[in-house]
Order: sequence, then C-alpha cells, then structure tokens
Amino acid sequence: MLVNSPIRVLITDDSAFMRVALTRMIESDPEIEVCGTATNGRDALQKLAALDPDVVTLDVEMPELNGIDTLRQIMARAPRPVIMVSSLTREGAETSLDALDHGAFDCVAKPASYASMDVVRIREELLSKLKAAGISRRRRMPSLGSSGGSGSSGSPATTAPAVKPASPLRAMPALASHPTTAPALVCIGTSTGGPKALQDVIGNLPQDLSVGVVVVQHMPVGFTASLAVRLNSISTISVREAKHGDRVEPGLVLIAPAGQHLTFLRLAGGRLTVQLSHEPAHSLHIPSVDNMMLSAAAVCGPTAMGVIMTGMGADGAQGMKAIHAAGGFNIGQDEATSVVYGMPRACAEMGTLNRVVPLGQIAKEIVTALASRGPSCLAAATANSSTARLAAKR
Repeated sequence: MLVNSPIRVLITDDSAFMRVALTRMIESDPEIEVCGTATNGRDALQKLAALDPDVVTLDVEMPELNGIDTLRQIMARAPRPVIMVSSLTREGAETSLDALDHGAFDCVAKPASYASMDVVRIREELLSKLKAAGISRRRRMPSLGSSGGSGSSGSPATTAPAVKPASPLRAMPALASHPTTAPALVCIGTSTGGPKALQDVIGNLPQDLSVGVVVVQHMPVGFTASLAVRLNSISTISVREAKHGDRVEPGLVLIAPAGQHLTFLRLAGGRLTVQLSHEPAHSLHIPSVDNMMLSAAAVCGPTAMGVIMTGMGADGAQGMKAIHAAGGFNIGQDEATSVVYGMPRACAEMGTLNRVVPLGQIAKEIVTALASRGPSCLAAATANSSTARLAAKR
C-alpha cells in the first residue's frame, strides 16, 4: 500500500440508492476511492479479504447479517476502522452507540435523499471521518499485506490510537497540580471516540460532585438523547440531554443536543443556565465546543474548567485558550489514549493545557481540581441536588 495512495473504502448497504449516493459522495474527493460495494454483511465479509479496504462503511439494518454482527466479525477477523451509516431514528441511534462500544470508529447519519439540502453537510462529515479513519489505520499498520488477515495482529481499530510522527509541540508552562481558583463549572468537549471515552469519565465521577458538568459531543442530530440515557444508566451522577433554560447544578451532567449550540447565561442571584440556539448556523460543528467554552470563559472567568478529549480537528482550541486566558483550569487527554489526537493536540500546541493525562485519569483529575472547593461546598451540593436526584433515579 502506498502511503499517498487514495484511501480505499468498501461500502456496505442493502439499498442500491444508498450505495450510489455514498459512492458519489466519496468519489467526489480525489483522496478517497470506493474499492467495492457490498449488499449486506455476509457480502462485505466475503469481499473484505479480497479487497483489503482501509475503511468499511456499514449500514445498521441489513438482511442476512446486520451491521452490529458484521462489525463484530470484522473486528475478530481483520480489525480496521468501520464507520456506521445510520438512519435518524431512536433505534438507529441506540444501535450506533452499541456499534461504537464494539469498536466502530464513528457514525454518520443517512441523507434522506441525494437531493436533500443536508447532503452537502453529510458529505463533508463523511469525507472527513473516512480520511481520519484511513489515515489512522495506515499510521498503525504501515505495511499491509493483500490478504484479509493483514490486521489480525492488532486490536480493534478504535482501541489503539493513531501513531503520529513526532512533531514539536509549543513549550508548555509548568503544569499546575491544581487550580488557583476553585472551579464552579466543568466543560467537556470531544468528538471521534468520545461516546466510549465519556463512559470512562462520567461513569467515574462521584455522586456528590460539587459542580455541574456540561458536555459537547459531536454526533448526528437525534443521537445525543440516546447517549445521555446510556451515560445516565452507568453513572451514579445524573446525566440528561440539555434543554433551553436548564440550570447548571451540582451533581448533574448536561449533554448539548446535536444540532444546537450551547452557551451560558448568569441569572440574578448567580444561577447559571444553559441557552440553546441554532446560530451561528454555518459553524463546522453544531454544537461547537468553542462556542460553549468561549461562553464559559466569558460568564465564569477563572472558575471555568475545560476538558478536551479525543476527536478530529481543532474544535475547542479557541475556547480552551479563552478559559486559560481567563485564569481557568484546563485538562487534555493524552495522545496514547486518544482514538484521534486532533482536538487535544491543537490545545497542547497552543500551550493552554494545565494537565495532560490518560483517559483513565481524567475523572480523578476533575475531582482533584474540585477538592479546593472545600467540604462545606461539597456537603451543600450533595444535600441540595445530588441526593434528591439519585433517590429519584432509584
């Protein structure tokens, strides 16, 4: 395989329309090519060995062998990045989350029709994810054979991060062990690899967390509600999708709904609420990590805390910079545990991270940073919110 050759994609979908639509989208970019198409999961597994694609797209619902079962077999036989192409339904969202748990690289939403206005946005999203997936595989496996067993020596494609060539990062200031000002709000931003990574972070936050947490996770519209339900089911802390006007409260995690930007508003008396908006409508990502964190820096100043995790691109870099400039405290996920080290790298290169830690330590770092709030704040937060909500959950 030539490093600079086009990324080769195997499209799997039982719909002839979708196979044609996805082929048109992919072949509009000279850096990607369709090496084959499959009509169902069994067909895809048969063609996998002969074609050895860099990336596979899988429809979620297919006859004979569905997307999840096909994904499991790909990861067992010849692991490589798989992108799920799902319908915008609750069932489609839940199945896509299952796929991410089983090693899928990412997911995209199906266009309603090739003539749809959304097709341009979906095309850009699909192409960027295919490129990130293909590059990650090539960097992990520089010498691939022609057989389907080429990836059998490694673990599933999304469990190991891309190995990137060493590049000098901007010299960072001495890492602070704790914030100088007690955080009053935690903002988390993530993208590719985020749904599974969030289970590790939010699932390990204590039920008596003394502040509120707000998350922006890049996902298709309709998927974040299912993500919130899943995170809530595995956490002692309460998690739900944010609604306009929701209060940011101790012991509560709010997930920004896909398709709407989330910012903050301080009410009389000091109460902090979230504001949802469709503007700016032409942002690359909606919701945007930058929008959320820029607002947090403006409203909360030095009491804002930013956490940037695995994901493509640089969304969040400007917001983390603003929190850092305001005197807030920032944590970044390290390269070794990131599925895609794009968003954390952008922040590291700007020198705006106070701490860089593996995924498994992020929850602990958040709790450590909040310890400076003192036991009285923790007790008050527990009495006022967390205990009541947990009792209601049970």
